[in-house]
Amino acid sequence: MKRYIGNKVLLVVLVAATLISCNKKSRTHSELTGWRFNDPTYGGFTANTNYSGQKVPPGMVLIEGGTFTMGSVQDDVMFDWNTTPTKQQVRSFYMDEAEVTNLEYLFYLQYLEKVYPPADDNYRKIYQSALPDTLVWREALGFNELLAESYLRHPSYSDYPVVGVSWKQAAEYCKWRTDRVNEKILMDKGVLKSLFDMDSVTVEGKNRFDTGTYLANPDLLFDGNEDIYGRGLPDPNDRSKSNKKSRKERKAEAADDNSDVDEAADDDSGKKSRRSRKSKKADQGFTGRHVKTSDGLLTQRFRLPTEAEWEYAAKAEIENREYNSIRGRKKYSWNGRGTRDESRRRSGDQMANFKQGKGDYSGLAGWSNDGADITIKVKSYDSNAFGLYDMSGNVAEWVADVYRPIVDNDANDFNYFRGNVFKKPLIDEEGKVVVVDYNSIEFDTLDNGKIVPRDLPGSIKYVPITKSDAFMRPNYEKADNISINDGDLASTKNYYLDEEEDEEDKPRMYNSPQTPKQIGESGLIIQQYDTKKRNTLISDESRVFKGGSWRDREYWLDPSQRRYLPEYMATNYIGFRCATDKLGAMSYKRRRKEPTRK
Repeated sequence: MKRYIGNKVLLVVLVAATLISCNKKSRTHSELTGWRFNDPTYGGFTANTNYSGQKVPPGMVLIEGGTFTMGSVQDDVMFDWNTTPTKQQVRSFYMDEAEVTNLEYLFYLQYLEKVYPPADDNYRKIYQSALPDTLVWREALGFNELLAESYLRHPSYSDYPVVGVSWKQAAEYCKWRTDRVNEKILMDKGVLKSLFDMDSVTVEGKNRFDTGTYLANPDLLFDGNEDIYGRGLPDPNDRSKSNKKSRKERKAEAADDNSDVDEAADDDSGKKSRRSRKSKKADQGFTGRHVKTSDGLLTQRFRLPTEAEWEYAAKAEIENREYNSIRGRKKYSWNGRGTRDESRRRSGDQMANFKQGKGDYSGLAGWSNDGADITIKVKSYDSNAFGLYDMSGNVAEWVADVYRPIVDNDANDFNYFRGNVFKKPLIDEEGKVVVVDYNSIEFDTLDNGKIVPRDLPGSIKYVPITKSDAFMRPNYEKADNISINDGDLASTKNYYLDEEEDEEDKPRMYNSPQTPKQIGESGLIIQQYDTKKRNTLISDESRVFKGGSWRDREYWLDPSQRRYLPEYMATNYIGFRCATDKLGAMSYKRRRKEPTRK
């Protein structure tokens, strides 16, 4: 019997060892061809065989995707019913714990002011286009002038959510954040040097780090100046001695460099020696290879969350899950039907910062309901089940979607989003990617008179795809899909016509009939419509914002409610937060059978 058990244990060990060895081989070899990765003998074809998964971006939390009912399932006191319930699937993504604060946005402004100096006429409009509208605090019959002067820049409001930011400004901030996070990653890896600490280069205009430009061609940055780069990743095709140093040797070199810097930090001779070491390394030139998307080191681009993502994250129905079903309905981002805390410790306190009633924004002196008359510091209230703060109250938030009154059952039920305009990099006559500089930068004049750049110098210039690019594609037919199935020609009875055909064949929308005219004694009556152009406030420039704010009644705290404003307008009650994609598996954990309800 003992011998049988021993043989059985031995068999299990052998099977486990075989599986481990097979798994190891598939990570170092091509499982389908047998060729080894990262081996110059086999051509040096690279693969990241040690990838351990996507890292959580700074300041963000993981929102595990799933299915939920998007739209209002309860009150509709406005009777517009523009939040028709639809079942939606949302993919996993990362989202900021809290709204972007004044402190973080001021860092963005300081960067733009340094890289695109407003004193230079070439860049003056770039910095001005990013400035929040501080005059949103003014009221014709109210005294808020001090808020207009101090809310953005005074340290008393550093941790308060930034307001006065339009949808366009929020979207541009997300792009800038992508570049700064990836620049820091490359600096930590030693691939990119600290650009602001170099004497040989000046970070200004197009000479800055841009993620898209770097991935397209690292030589496009700083006009191909390799002095900005340190040491690349190991290249299996590079047989030089500098690239064959062991990991231990590289760590020893880094330790020596750090110790030398510490010893020389207090005197001028130390500064000279540090500069000499830098120049010595620069003389060696760039070794190894540059970072690619396939290395998995760089973060995905930051963006505004879609409406479906924001609502899903705010509802956080995961806390009401029992096995694979949801028990009950959530009206707010927390559990319960009311807005007051039901715990013994803070019983009766408000769960969010919002307007209590006419002329009541905070309650009585000495017994404030929510602790704030306007906005309040982020994270002042408890987070929801996903770990997100202020998803109800404080400030409403911009989302990525273009507004349409109805999201019906005919809409896409997987990661729904309205606002796609598909683009591609512009290629010049020499077949090279075009990078924007101060000579080729283009500006748009918005309806409110503000001038904004289409692309920042140093970034790749993108243009809408053409019909030939979308030819014979089953999933899309053109670049601009904002109005698809809702107001575009394809959704009318004249769907078979081309957009370039006669305007008379296009449907009239808001033209009113004129008073009939009688001609002559015959009594002939001419009936016709006027030709005056009319439109509603809903357009392709109308963007959705979600959630209640400090100046909203509790009705708007429901994550299902939705409102809209033109993308170029700003208010004192709308802020924003960023999101980015989760790559790979939906979750780091396996499904749990036990309920997660607290």
